[in-house]
Amino acid sequence: MDKILGGRVCAVAGASSNPEKAGYWVYRKLKEAGYTVFAVNPNHSEVQGDRAYPDIEALPQPVDCVVTVVPPAVTSNVVAQAVRSGIRAVWMQPGSEDEAAIRLAEEHGLIAVYGGPCIMVQLALRRHRD
Repeated sequence: MDKILGGRVCAVAGASSNPEKAGYWVYRKLKEAGYTVFAVNPNHSEVQGDRAYPDIEALPQPVDCVVTVVPPAVTSNVVAQAVRSGIRAVWMQPGSEDEAAIRLAEEHGLIAVYGGPCIMVQLALRRHRD
């Protein structure tokens, strides 16, 4: 996880402007922690006042990591886009994990975090530790 959090540029697939959605909080907390964060959401042109991109391949610059806050059925497509874009890490938030996405990430040598650790908890622990 430290390898992922050590990068400073992330994309959040499933970023949202709705505070009732996990994608809202993941996006917001990464920004508050000082990361450069890109919102990825094909249903919105803007998220929390920032431009949103329809997919990973539309991002304006390379990112270190993609954080998924999408339904499991969408995660495989996000991971495939990450592979094509040369992104080396993906963090699947609880509830977004997908077996096919995990296999794809592992087959292509991506650092893949899945199975429970929430990025917001890890950010809080990291802030407390620093």
